[in-house]
Amino acid sequence: MNEKVSLEQPVNKKKEKNEKENSRTYNRRFKILLFALPIVLILTIILAMALGPVTIHPFIVWEIALSHTPLLGDLVNGDWTNAQYNIIWEIRFPRVLLGAIIGAGLALAGTGIQALVRNSLADPYILGVSSGASVGATLVILTGAFQIFGQYALSFAAFLGALLAIIAVFYLAQVGGRISTTRLLLSGIALSMILSAVTDFIVISAPDDDKVHSALFWMMGSLVGADWEMLPIAGIPVIATFIFLLFQSRSLNILLMGEETAATLGINIHVFQKLLIVIISLLTGVLVSVSGAIGFVGLMIPHVVRLLVGSDHRRVLWISLFLGAIFMMWADVAARLLVAPQEIPIGVVTALTGGPFFIWLLRKSSYSFGGGS
Repeated sequence: MNEKVSLEQPVNKKKEKNEKENSRTYNRRFKILLFALPIVLILTIILAMALGPVTIHPFIVWEIALSHTPLLGDLVNGDWTNAQYNIIWEIRFPRVLLGAIIGAGLALAGTGIQALVRNSLADPYILGVSSGASVGATLVILTGAFQIFGQYALSFAAFLGALLAIIAVFYLAQVGGRISTTRLLLSGIALSMILSAVTDFIVISAPDDDKVHSALFWMMGSLVGADWEMLPIAGIPVIATFIFLLFQSRSLNILLMGEETAATLGINIHVFQKLLIVIISLLTGVLVSVSGAIGFVGLMIPHVVRLLVGSDHRRVLWISLFLGAIFMMWADVAARLLVAPQEIPIGVVTALTGGPFFIWLLRKSSYSFGGGS
């Protein structure tokens, strides 16, 4: 007995030492990334606005942006053409900012979903939210429904579809008043397939080929219609969700330990699960309503972040926010330039990036939440 105890003590001490070293490494990386990523974000915004079928010098981009600031606007020379001004301020600037918001929001949604189901292969679209939003959006595009809401008809219909989808998944996932993680995943997959079939039926039944093309382009994800009015529609829910998740970071960390452990540590697991599902699903519905279905971002970004800074959500949420925004902006640049002057849906770019990543993740001998705390 004494020999067994004496053998276990060095092992435990070594394990504890390794955990402390990992924690210090993750903390050091987190501080470096938290300093570097905002700088990279700003540079990415400038370059993303400069690049396109019509290339504009980054200094001109910077001047046009500064010309709209209260304090520095009068100091700008204004040596740009009307065409350059319209391209930057009216088209690319809101598009780039919307891309950053969408990327950050999808990364946050993915972080929450992966913590909820304790699986790094989970994705916010697994709950069928995007499929529900697609049904609503295609109805508006192809039939002109909900025109009483004017320019917000598409967003409202997509949001409504997402809301109804999550209510259905939420109902199907309950067993005796409690949410089963397995039933949640299976219900989301099943409902997603059904709603995707409904969307396909709506599209092939439409008589107008132009509207069908628009619907298909939107279903694959696009930022073509971005304008300044869309930014608060997407931005406010992203900020609100980030604040909520940040305040609940301890609960998210505990959730990774399992439901029994979480309940032992004082977390009302079933209430927290329901709240998390509703908030993240509604966030995803809002994002899909303004940009279409853009997949794999919520899968890739949180997993990469956990490999870099560990699984502590106090670190994961901040880095996911910045990295998701940066990734989405460069994905949009690729969508604009790969077959310029034509444009491909941004969802195609993220799928071409995320598909191989997903396969790599499946091929790994083991996958987790990156370890460390």
